[in-house]
Amino acid sequence: MSAISPISGSSALSAYTVAQAASKPAGDGGQFGQLLSRAVGAVNDQQQAGAQAIQDLLAGRSDDVLPVVMAMAKADLSFKLLLGVRNKVIEAYKQTMNMQL
Repeated sequence: MSAISPISGSSALSAYTVAQAASKPAGDGGQFGQLLSRAVGAVNDQQQAGAQAIQDLLAGRSDDVLPVVMAMAKADLSFKLLLGVRNKVIEAYKQTMNMQL
């Protein structure tokens, strides 16, 4: 019986990709914007990879459903993570606006 191989490379969870983008220093004062841009780009890449996997399956270029399901799960997870971060940022902004000086 063979051992189960770990998830690595392109099959790693997209949450790791977004977290990895967050850990990179961006430089000067625009680092939040750059961080956000990288995170949105990573989510967009995951969404496009999922759509391409579906197209390949429907066109008959792929017979295996598992990579399609994995690609769509990664895209879904990355989108939900980005949505959660967006909600937290909006909540923090609202709390900051409600502060009294």
